[in-house]
Amino acid sequence: MSSEKMMEGKVVIVTGAGGGIGRDIALQMAENGARVVVNDIGASLTGEGEDVGPAQKVADEIKAAGGDAVANTDSVAEAPNARKIVETALDHFGRIDGVVNNAGILRDRFFHKMSEPEWDAVVKVHLYGSYYVSRAAAPHFKDQGSGAFVHMTSTSGLIGNYGQANYSAAKLGLVALSKSIALDMQRFGVRSNCIAPFAWSRMISSIPTNTPEEEARVKKLQQMTPAKVAPMAVYLASDQAAEVNAQIFAVRNNEIFLVSQPRPVRSVHRGEGWTPQSIAEHAMPALKSSFHELERSGDIFTWDPI
Repeated sequence: MSSEKMMEGKVVIVTGAGGGIGRDIALQMAENGARVVVNDIGASLTGEGEDVGPAQKVADEIKAAGGDAVANTDSVAEAPNARKIVETALDHFGRIDGVVNNAGILRDRFFHKMSEPEWDAVVKVHLYGSYYVSRAAAPHFKDQGSGAFVHMTSTSGLIGNYGQANYSAAKLGLVALSKSIALDMQRFGVRSNCIAPFAWSRMISSIPTNTPEEEARVKKLQQMTPAKVAPMAVYLASDQAAEVNAQIFAVRNNEIFLVSQPRPVRSVHRGEGWTPQSIAEHAMPALKSSFHELERSGDIFTWDPI
């Protein structure tokens, strides 16, 4: 166990912690003194199947290293089950101090081919799931006058990506959810922040490698291990982040970014008001130089991981 105990005495729920980023967050939370509820339903990348093994295995790893953890296999995608996740923390450890909303699935499809079940399943886990677990923890945070939410967003939502309308919409919705939680609960000493992680995990292992360019991209991604993301989650859940609220961070290998939030970038005014024609002739030409390009995540983060 680490000598630095930033999370000493705290109880943290990490959803989707049976592998990948969630597993590393759970392990590092425990290394820093937290007691951890390791939540994972043990499903495949697309959300099918259930296996108690992954959550229990990570809980056992934590215990073997001298920490304290309990496994939970409830699904975040249904409100009653999400409440059970929080109840697990209360039943086993008597309190709840932090929630890391990490659980997720992928059902990538180009928008014009996406089915309603593919849309529903992804939004249900990422957006509804984060709401359900956060909502279940919120009254306990309010009553004790402290608590921290850490939500995993994605540059697919912040910037854009191909074939991920369901995932992108849920992940950008999660940013707005985090901001709303921060605004509503700051008076109770409760904080809410987002991390957009770059890390090789099951969530991106479905990226195609059919061309040399795609293969090179995947090799770069594989350098970015989940363990690189976990320190930020631990910090944001700790009391040392007391002044950090309603922010969005990206973590890419050894780089940490503070991500911008939507604000007006330019304006035009016409005293007599606008017509469709005057918008076409004057407003758009004036604003066009400040338009955002049709970019995806890879167009913005073009350099190799440092």
